[in-house]
Parts: sequence; structure tokens; C-alpha cells
Amino acid sequence: MTDVVLDGVGKVYPGGVHAVRNVRLHIADGELFVLLGPSGCGKSTLLRMIAGLEEITSGDLLLGGRIANELSPRDRNVAMVFQNGALYPHRTVRGNLMFPLRVAGDDPAEAGERVVELARLLGLAGLIDRLPRTLSGGQRQRVAMGRALIREPALFLMDEPLSSLDAVLRTELRVEIASLVRSTGATTVYVTHDQVEAMTMADRIAVLRDGAVEDVGAPERLYRDPATVFVAAFLSSPPVNLLQATAWSVQDAGMVLELGPQRLTVPWQDPRAAALIGHHGRPVVVGVRPDVLTLAPPGGPGPALTGRVRAVEFHGDHWLAYAEAGIPTVDANAFGRPPEPVAARAAGSLPSGRLAARLRDLLGRGAAEPEPAPEHEGEHRRSDLMFSLPAGTRPQPGEQVELAVDLDRLLLFDADGRRIASNRR
Repeated sequence: MTDVVLDGVGKVYPGGVHAVRNVRLHIADGELFVLLGPSGCGKSTLLRMIAGLEEITSGDLLLGGRIANELSPRDRNVAMVFQNGALYPHRTVRGNLMFPLRVAGDDPAEAGERVVELARLLGLAGLIDRLPRTLSGGQRQRVAMGRALIREPALFLMDEPLSSLDAVLRTELRVEIASLVRSTGATTVYVTHDQVEAMTMADRIAVLRDGAVEDVGAPERLYRDPATVFVAAFLSSPPVNLLQATAWSVQDAGMVLELGPQRLTVPWQDPRAAALIGHHGRPVVVGVRPDVLTLAPPGGPGPALTGRVRAVEFHGDHWLAYAEAGIPTVDANAFGRPPEPVAARAAGSLPSGRLAARLRDLLGRGAAEPEPAPEHEGEHRRSDLMFSLPAGTRPQPGEQVELAVDLDRLLLFDADGRRIASNRR
């Protein structure tokens, strides 16, 4: 087994196309590590660079502590599974599984025993003498996995192996794959664009965008504490509400988040309020996942947002509702790669308008015009709040609702799309 270190790895194609940009990752020995991102983000290119199928333009690749940039694929002791399985059509399941052992010159009797045992583990024992064309897509992928695993490679690479299968097979096989590779203890790098696959299988995930790493960590940490707006949106089903806001400091209350005609207040005792001070008078993005919003009685205690139900969708165990709330939304794809964090600016002055009058009453201070909000409004979505409800609860279209907000689970980002503060990191 081995660990993998990517130290500033980059890939530039002819014409100056940057496919991978300065990637720095450490994949631990025995870890199931997922490279996740949209099509064209560089994840498959990065996997092929690890395998030795693509040359590294810059940086170093270390396998088991040894620089591997110039090693041939054969000398890297890696096995790779592709999307289509790539089986030998004229060989049976037994023949496909046996082939790597024959090439390696293993004893035929011992190799035969290993093939039978692996076929049993893969659930292929009854299919061992059948040809690939007689197998289902899921069965063929299991044979491809077995042919890679039987070599006992130091590193197991998988490039979207489930993407061509239907939803039911994907669900079944992702459980089998995760269980199988963990049972072997092989270090595994798995590429996918499917966030459900990544979240359910991975020990850790690296989210890629435009050839660079946006965030890396355990699935739960990335979901609850994303580093950027892009990560929050990509690891979200149903989509996260991304709301445009302006932050204001109110002495006796906390940091007020002005959301169009509505507002929420992050109290001073919340650790995130101190970090928000540096964004006083400036635009911010508030991420609210649908399950953070719950129906509340009108005028109930605690922070809330109001809206009028526009539509509802039935999802079996819950309803997903859309409420018009008049709050400007933003599109995660409109944010470019955020710059490195800069020192927060000192708190400025207060806004003008209706909110200003209330804040001046609280603080007794003058007002100044706020900075303009960034141009990140998404054109593909209405200014709706999405919220989920139990299956037994269904608001009617046109109904006015009040939605209680779990402030502890709000995601706060600056105007560049980078996380402002967290009490979980």
C-alpha cells in the first residue's frame, strides 16, 4: 500500500490551456479519496497524471514517498478502472480475472484459487464461465474492478465507473465498491461528478473547479462547513438558497443581515459576529439549506423569514416548497475563483433608507451610503426561498408562511464567495 502526495501539480496543454492548477493534496495510505467536480474541472486529468497516462507539466507526484513524475505506468504499481469496464470480449469472467496473473507469471493453481475467491466476493461466482456480452452493466463493472484488484496494486484508481449505469445499479454498486476497496485496504482515488456518490463513499473529498482545489475534507465537514459558495452549492441537493445581503453592525443587537425587505440578526455571542464586523456596510452572501427553514406560527419567537408559497413538489418522504420572499438570490457559478483572504477592513458607517432610521435610533450615529452589491444575481432562478417539509404537511400555493431560521446553520460568505467565519473548523 502507499500514500499519494501531489505537490503543486499542474498540467498545461498546447495553446496554454491550464487543465490542472497547482494542486496540493496528501492522500493517506488506505484512504478512499474522491475527486469531485463538474465536467471539465480537471479531475480525470489529475487521475491520469497519477496513473502515468498524462505527463505532469509542473510540480511533483510522490507515491509512497518516492518521486514518480518520470515513472512509467507499469512501474507505478497502480490499477485503473474506467467508465466502460474495458473487458476482453472473447474471455470469460474467469479469463478476464485470470489475465493479469498470467501476465505476471503466477502459479496457475494458486491464481485459479484467487480468481474463484475474488469472484465469490464480487458476487460473480455463478457467472464465472460467462462472456462479458451476457452480463449486465453492473456485472461487467464488477468484473473490471476484480481484474484491477486481483493484482493487489499499491494504488487503485477509478474514473467515474458508475456514470453509465442506471440509478438503481449505481446505488447498489457504490455500496459494494466502498465495502470492497476498504476490505482490501488499498489506497483508492475515485473520480466522480456525482455529489451523492462522493458523500456516501469517501473518507475525504477534494472539490475541484477550473483545475484547482476549492476545498478538501471529510464529507460531513464539507457539507456543514464549505469553504466557498461554489462548494456549498455543489454539495447540495436540493439546492442551497444563496441570498444576497448587506451586513450592518448594531451595538445592542449584533450583526444585522439586510436581505432585501427582510433581515436576520447574528447576535454578538455568536462567534461569527466578530468576523462579520469586518464586513460592516458591505455585501455578503447568506447560504440557507432548505432543511434549515421550518414552518413557524405567525409572530412566533426566534428569527424568521416570510414569504408566499408559489409551488410545492412531492418527494416521497417530504415536500419541497418554493416561497416568494422578495430576497435577491445569487448564482454560485457567477463567482470566479476567489482570491486569497485579505485583512478585514475596519467597520464603516451605517446605511441610508428605512433600515438606517431604525439603526440610527439604536446607535445614535450618522449614516453613509453602502457599497454597491456585487453583480452575482442568478438569471436561471427566481427569487424564491426553498424549504422542505414533512410528508404530512403541505402548504397551499398562495399561502403566506413564516419560516423559522436555525441561525447556527447559516453559511456566511464574503462578496468573493469565500467563507467568512465558522465555529466548526
